[in-house]
Amino acid sequence: MSTEKRRAVISFENMSEELAAAFSEKYPKGYMDYIHDLVKYDKPNGDSFYAVTVEITDAIYLVKIKVKTDDAEDIERWLDGEDGEDGDSDSEGLPDDNISQYSSDDDTTDAE
Repeated sequence: MSTEKRRAVISFENMSEELAAAFSEKYPKGYMDYIHDLVKYDKPNGDSFYAVTVEITDAIYLVKIKVKTDDAEDIERWLDGEDGEDGDSDSEGLPDDNISQYSSDDDTTDAE
């Protein structure tokens, strides 16, 4: 009798309750706080997907996570000021050009 666990790939949206509970336990704040766990897997047909590993009592799953990656055309459109498909420059651009709002009193500078 083999004691090896079953291995499977499943999308985030199709997880069972048991797997969703294990996912929530492993990533209590969501996977974004553990971005180093996100791995890109290449399919034989040339496509790829990103996934994290989650283990339950009888199986080990690769849970596919939808990740939007930049492509050259998106970057060119953004640089040209054509962020949205309909020319709306507010749809996918930077959320705010004023980055000073993200600084804190804890930040130190070397300008002494």
